[in-house]
Amino acid sequence: MQHHHLLSLNDLPPDGRRLTVDDASLWTANLREFHMDCRVEHPLKVELQILPVEDGYLVRGELTGGVIVPCNRCAEDVHIALDSRFEEFEDVPDGEDEADEQPGDSHILLDKGVPMLDLAALCWEEFVLALPMNPLCHEDCKGLCPQCGANLNTTACHCTRDEGDPRLAVLRGLSLQKDWTEKK
Repeated sequence: MQHHHLLSLNDLPPDGRRLTVDDASLWTANLREFHMDCRVEHPLKVELQILPVEDGYLVRGELTGGVIVPCNRCAEDVHIALDSRFEEFEDVPDGEDEADEQPGDSHILLDKGVPMLDLAALCWEEFVLALPMNPLCHEDCKGLCPQCGANLNTTACHCTRDEGDPRLAVLRGLSLQKDWTEKK
Protein backbone atom coordinates (compact mmCIF):
# COMPACT_ATOMS: atom_id res chain seq x y z
CA MET A 1 0.00 0.00 0.00
CA GLN A 2 1.34 3.42 -0.84
CA HIS A 3 1.66 6.40 1.46
CA HIS A 4 -1.61 7.97 0.26
CA HIS A 5 -3.59 4.75 0.73
CA LEU A 6 -4.00 4.16 -3.00
CA LEU A 7 -4.09 0.55 -4.22
CA SER A 8 -3.31 -0.22 -7.85
CA LEU A 9 -6.11 -2.41 -9.20
CA ASN A 10 -4.07 -3.51 -12.24
CA ASP A 11 -2.05 -5.83 -9.97
CA LEU A 12 -5.14 -7.52 -8.52
CA PRO A 13 -5.15 -11.32 -8.96
CA PRO A 14 -8.31 -12.86 -10.50
CA ASP A 15 -9.42 -14.22 -7.11
CA GLY A 16 -9.03 -10.80 -5.52
CA ARG A 17 -7.01 -9.58 -2.59
CA ARG A 18 -7.52 -9.29 1.16
CA LEU A 19 -5.94 -6.46 3.10
CA THR A 20 -6.20 -4.59 6.36
CA VAL A 21 -6.36 -0.82 6.81
CA ASP A 22 -5.44 0.08 10.38
CA ASP A 23 -3.30 3.18 9.98
CA ALA A 24 -4.30 5.37 12.95
CA SER A 25 -3.24 8.55 11.12
CA LEU A 26 -6.00 8.02 8.53
CA TRP A 27 -8.68 8.42 11.21
CA THR A 28 -7.01 11.13 13.30
CA ALA A 29 -6.26 13.30 10.27
CA ASN A 30 -9.89 13.18 9.07
CA LEU A 31 -11.33 13.71 12.55
CA ARG A 32 -9.15 16.81 12.86
CA GLU A 33 -9.92 18.05 9.33
CA PHE A 34 -13.70 17.72 9.77
CA HIS A 35 -13.62 19.09 13.37
CA MET A 36 -15.47 16.04 14.65
CA ASP A 37 -15.87 15.67 18.40
CA CYS A 38 -14.92 12.00 18.32
CA ARG A 39 -12.04 10.23 20.07
CA VAL A 40 -10.73 6.80 19.12
CA GLU A 41 -10.99 4.52 22.16
CA HIS A 42 -10.16 1.14 20.56
CA PRO A 43 -8.06 1.07 17.37
CA LEU A 44 -10.11 1.30 14.18
CA LYS A 45 -9.49 -1.41 11.63
CA VAL A 46 -11.02 -2.24 8.26
CA GLU A 47 -10.62 -5.73 6.81
CA LEU A 48 -11.18 -5.61 3.05
CA GLN A 49 -11.65 -8.12 0.28
CA ILE A 50 -11.45 -6.66 -3.24
CA LEU A 51 -12.68 -8.83 -6.12
CA PRO A 52 -12.54 -8.01 -9.83
CA VAL A 53 -15.99 -8.41 -11.39
CA GLU A 54 -17.51 -7.38 -14.71
CA ASP A 55 -17.26 -3.60 -15.23
CA GLY A 56 -15.63 -2.94 -11.88
CA TYR A 57 -14.72 -4.29 -8.46
CA LEU A 58 -16.66 -5.72 -5.54
CA VAL A 59 -15.42 -4.46 -2.18
CA ARG A 60 -16.50 -6.32 0.94
CA GLY A 61 -15.36 -5.18 4.32
CA GLU A 62 -15.74 -5.09 8.06
CA LEU A 63 -15.02 -2.05 10.22
CA THR A 64 -14.26 -2.62 13.90
CA GLY A 65 -13.07 -0.45 16.76
CA GLY A 66 -14.44 1.90 19.37
CA VAL A 67 -14.94 5.64 19.65
CA ILE A 68 -16.20 8.15 22.19
CA VAL A 69 -18.67 10.81 21.03
CA PRO A 70 -20.78 13.34 22.96
CA CYS A 71 -24.40 12.58 23.81
CA ASN A 72 -26.72 14.67 21.61
CA ARG A 73 -28.73 15.79 24.65
CA CYS A 74 -26.32 16.22 27.57
CA ALA A 75 -22.85 16.12 25.89
CA GLU A 76 -21.59 13.38 28.25
CA ASP A 77 -19.30 10.73 26.77
CA VAL A 78 -20.96 7.93 24.81
CA HIS A 79 -18.83 4.83 24.16
CA ILE A 80 -19.61 3.37 20.72
CA ALA A 81 -18.42 -0.10 19.76
CA LEU A 82 -18.18 -0.32 15.98
CA ASP A 83 -18.68 -3.61 14.16
CA SER A 84 -20.04 -2.83 10.72
CA ARG A 85 -20.04 -4.98 7.58
CA PHE A 86 -20.40 -3.47 4.12
CA GLU A 87 -20.38 -4.43 0.47
CA GLU A 88 -19.94 -1.96 -2.37
CA PHE A 89 -19.58 -2.10 -6.12
CA GLU A 90 -16.91 0.26 -7.41
CA ASP A 91 -16.90 1.05 -11.10
CA VAL A 92 -13.92 2.43 -12.95
CA PRO A 93 -14.40 5.97 -14.27
CA ASP A 94 -13.71 6.03 -17.99
CA GLY A 95 -12.21 9.51 -17.80
CA GLU A 96 -14.18 10.66 -20.87
CA ASP A 97 -17.60 11.77 -19.65
CA GLU A 98 -16.72 13.45 -16.38
CA ALA A 99 -19.86 15.62 -16.48
CA ASP A 100 -22.01 12.55 -15.73
CA GLU A 101 -19.87 11.40 -12.83
CA GLN A 102 -20.63 12.86 -9.45
CA PRO A 103 -17.81 13.24 -6.93
CA GLY A 104 -18.04 10.34 -4.51
CA ASP A 105 -19.74 7.99 -7.02
CA SER A 106 -16.66 5.79 -6.98
CA HIS A 107 -13.58 5.45 -4.80
CA ILE A 108 -11.54 4.54 -7.87
CA LEU A 109 -9.29 7.18 -9.40
CA LEU A 110 -7.43 6.99 -12.68
CA ASP A 111 -3.75 7.80 -12.28
CA LYS A 112 -2.19 7.99 -15.78
CA GLY A 113 -4.79 5.47 -16.93
CA VAL A 114 -4.16 3.09 -14.02
CA PRO A 115 -7.22 2.46 -11.81
CA MET A 116 -6.36 3.13 -8.15
CA LEU A 117 -8.67 2.36 -5.23
CA ASP A 118 -8.65 5.19 -2.69
CA LEU A 119 -8.62 3.12 0.51
CA ALA A 120 -8.59 6.17 2.78
CA ALA A 121 -11.75 7.66 1.24
CA LEU A 122 -13.52 4.28 1.23
CA CYS A 123 -12.67 3.53 4.88
CA TRP A 124 -13.56 7.04 6.03
CA GLU A 125 -16.96 6.89 4.31
CA GLU A 126 -17.73 3.53 5.94
CA PHE A 127 -16.64 4.90 9.32
CA VAL A 128 -18.98 7.91 9.05
CA LEU A 129 -21.87 5.64 7.95
CA ALA A 130 -21.23 3.34 10.94
CA LEU A 131 -21.55 6.16 13.50
CA PRO A 132 -25.00 6.54 15.09
CA MET A 133 -27.01 9.51 13.78
CA ASN A 134 -28.21 10.52 17.25
CA PRO A 135 -25.85 9.19 19.92
CA LEU A 136 -27.39 9.16 23.41
CA CYS A 137 -25.78 8.24 26.74
CA HIS A 138 -29.03 6.39 27.48
CA GLU A 139 -32.43 6.39 25.76
CA ASP A 140 -34.22 8.49 28.39
CA CYS A 141 -31.47 11.11 28.73
CA LYS A 142 -33.05 14.34 30.03
CA GLY A 143 -30.44 16.61 28.47
CA LEU A 144 -29.38 20.03 29.74
CA CYS A 145 -31.50 22.79 31.24
CA PRO A 146 -31.87 25.44 28.52
CA GLN A 147 -31.56 28.23 31.14
CA CYS A 148 -28.70 27.23 33.46
CA GLY A 149 -27.08 24.38 31.51
CA ALA A 150 -27.35 21.87 34.37
CA ASN A 151 -27.29 18.20 33.42
CA LEU A 152 -30.86 17.18 34.26
CA ASN A 153 -29.80 13.52 34.58
CA THR A 154 -27.75 14.31 37.68
CA THR A 155 -29.15 17.60 38.99
CA ALA A 156 -32.60 19.03 39.63
CA CYS A 157 -32.35 22.70 38.67
CA HIS A 158 -34.77 25.32 39.99
CA CYS A 159 -35.07 27.46 36.89
CA THR A 160 -38.49 28.87 36.01
CA ARG A 161 -39.61 27.71 32.62
CA ASP A 162 -40.11 30.34 29.93
CA GLU A 163 -43.80 30.65 29.18
CA GLY A 164 -43.12 31.73 25.59
CA ASP A 165 -44.25 34.84 23.77
CA PRO A 166 -46.58 36.86 26.08
CA ARG A 167 -48.62 37.97 23.04
CA LEU A 168 -49.76 34.34 22.64
CA ALA A 169 -50.81 33.95 26.29
CA VAL A 170 -54.49 34.32 25.37
CA LEU A 171 -54.26 31.22 23.15
CA ARG A 172 -52.67 28.89 25.75
CA GLY A 173 -55.94 27.77 27.30
CA LEU A 174 -57.67 27.03 24.00
CA SER A 175 -58.28 23.48 22.80
CA LEU A 176 -59.36 22.51 19.33
CA GLN A 177 -62.70 20.83 18.80
CA LYS A 178 -62.06 17.35 17.45
CA ASP A 179 -64.56 16.86 14.62
CA TRP A 180 -65.19 20.46 13.61
CA THR A 181 -65.55 19.52 9.91
CA GLU A 182 -68.57 17.31 10.62
CA LYS A 183 -70.51 20.09 12.38
CA LYS A 184 -72.99 21.81 10.07
